[in-house]
Parts: sequence; structure tokens; C-alpha cells
Amino acid sequence: MTRVHLAHGILERDGRLLLVASRYANHPEPLWNLPGGRQRDGELLEETVRREFVEEVGLHAEVISLRYVAESYDRLGGVHFASFVFGMVATGTPATRSNDAHVVGHEWVPIDELRQKLSVRVVREPLLAHLVDPRKRYFGFQDAGITIEFLDEA
Repeated sequence: MTRVHLAHGILERDGRLLLVASRYANHPEPLWNLPGGRQRDGELLEETVRREFVEEVGLHAEVISLRYVAESYDRLGGVHFASFVFGMVATGTPATRSNDAHVVGHEWVPIDELRQKLSVRVVREPLLAHLVDPRKRYFGFQDAGITIEFLDEA
């Protein structure tokens, strides 16, 4: 089984969270998620999330805390995902690059609309539970309920 570490960030402004829409090879429509992505070899998770913020939304963000960890198994795809979600701070206005094949949009989403926007259960449920009770810091899913084929692996 392949292990993939992901680092994502919660950036909140005025009761809204910054989300990105990302394309995947095996999904016809983009999926919404927090900004972030896969850890590279030799990279610390904090470096991963900062790099991903620059790449995905053009923001130089800083980590302020580890908010929660969520892990899941995609048994069909043979992948164990571990997602580390950080609290972030950043100034400036996010911008999606027009030539990015992966991230195709971003949006500030009111917290009470996250359930409708986030269609992937293993993304949605930990985030919503943590926002309701910040003491909840670990979430595990034996079945991810989704298979992701990254564009660079298709």
C-alpha cells in the first residue's frame, strides 16, 4: 500500500474559509478542498502547506498551529492517506493561476455553507467536526469512499 502525506491549511476571514477547486484525472468535475497537497521528499509538512498556498492561491501563508489529523484508506487504489491540517495566517488577495491544470478556482466559503460545498466525506466531516469542537483533533476512516488519481500520475 502506498502512503501519501497531505498538508492542508485553514485560512479564515470574516467567518469564511478559503477553499480551492481541484481537478483529478478520474473525476469529471473539480472537487473542493482546503488549500494544500502532497508532501514532497525531503519536505517538512509545514513547508508543504506553505508551498501549496503559494502554488494554489498565490499567498505567502504562515503556520500558526496544527489543527487536526485525518487519515483514510483507499483500498481500491491501494493508498493510505494521512492529512495534517494547519491553522494559517496570510494577508493579501488569493489568485488562481490561469494555466494551472490542477487548481481551477478558489472561493471564500461561509462556514455554514461548507457542508454543501465539500462533497468528499473524508474532507468534509473532519473539518466540520473540528470547527464545532476544536478539541477533536484526530479522525480516521477505514474506507475513504473515494479514489483519487492525481493528474501527474494519470
